[in-house]
Amino acid sequence: MLKNLDPLLNADVLRALRAMGHGDELVICDTNFPADSVARQTAIGKLLRIDNVPASRVAKAVLSVMPLDSFVDAPAGRMEVVGNPDQIEPVQQEVQREIDAAEGRAWPMASIERFDFYERAKKAYCIIQSGELRFYGCFIFKKGVIAPPETQAKS
Repeated sequence: MLKNLDPLLNADVLRALRAMGHGDELVICDTNFPADSVARQTAIGKLLRIDNVPASRVAKAVLSVMPLDSFVDAPAGRMEVVGNPDQIEPVQQEVQREIDAAEGRAWPMASIERFDFYERAKKAYCIIQSGELRFYGCFIFKKGVIAPPETQAKS
């Protein structure tokens, strides 16, 4: 065990999160996503897993150590519902709450068409498959930066 780290963050996931650079993308997907075949095309070339927990819990763990990219308009995206791109599924609402909590502000996710999501996922740094059983539990996060201590606001 390590102090101050979410226990869901296993060694493989921590290694990937640490190795990612600013602008690299990470996918959190549900159990229906073609995760293994798509993950073989990512930068690390293998699937990472955090089993038996919903996507929102995986997002909370990841966002506890990974900042989102504040230099882009949409550092987080969700797979849109086929035929109804404006519909927000409960799993997506849950992940939205985790994003807002981690970032300390409302930061709406972009909507990504299903096949565009697949193509973008292939170019991601890594894919983490959750134990999410609900449809549309698929998300893309773009890694941001952590400012040096001397540039952070003093409290």
